[in-house]
Amino acid sequence: MPLFLESCRRNADIDWLLFSDCGVPENLPPNVTVESTTFEAYCQLVSRRLEIEFRPKQPYKLCDIKPALGYIHVDRLDGYDFWAFGDIDLVYGDLRQYFTAERLASHDVFSTHERRVAGHLCLIRNSARAREVFKLIKHWKERFTDDRHHALDEGAFSRIFLWRKNFPEPLFTLVGKFNPWRRRSEFTEAFSTPGGCIKWHDGSENFPLRWYWRNGRLTNDRDGDRVFPYFHFVCWKRNEWSALPEPDPAGIQRLATSPAWMIDAAGLHQGEL
Repeated sequence: MPLFLESCRRNADIDWLLFSDCGVPENLPPNVTVESTTFEAYCQLVSRRLEIEFRPKQPYKLCDIKPALGYIHVDRLDGYDFWAFGDIDLVYGDLRQYFTAERLASHDVFSTHERRVAGHLCLIRNSARAREVFKLIKHWKERFTDDRHHALDEGAFSRIFLWRKNFPEPLFTLVGKFNPWRRRSEFTEAFSTPGGCIKWHDGSENFPLRWYWRNGRLTNDRDGDRVFPYFHFVCWKRNEWSALPEPDPAGIQRLATSPAWMIDAAGLHQGEL
């Protein structure tokens, strides 16, 4: 969490809003707001805003309602051009270098995967139409309110924008031209999650072994000066890091205050500028 927060700090003109029952971290960046609440109270808020009975037994069910967060929290979006949902098991690079003003002007929805909505980062324009697009999920009320985790953020929500996503090119692109939501969306692989089912940008499975964060700029040991918008830890948590001991919280906090970090299979380390 300290590294995530520090990477947010370096994206100073982007704001994050977190609802949590884990307390408020010390030295919170000015562009990150953490609102203390309980799981029960938050579910009650969701129920009121969506006019459903949202009473899940497990917090992981909250992932299913990610596409509706802009609608649920519309009162927090005044003055913003976009809202987004994402994960916190990652570190950001320079997001504005990736999501340029020209790029943002061209589309209403941005996913960092090529053929599905990325649950770890998806941007949606702050318009009434785009905030309500989640309602096109088939049987969304029933699927929001049952106890099963449907992975709606990456599954059913993706199908609104990507018809026949398993079609080969150029047929996949041709079908997309008939979908008005697809025409206003950008699905571009950002290669943020190495070690998963998506091959690296050269088509190989030769993934980077080290990632470098230097004053908000994210690179790796394989791709030279190429910068990346973020590095998602999910595959390393399951694989490389699964047998590692728990890191020392005080040590991670100290690391977060330094201007450079290195991330590899052995964990998190002091980097070099």
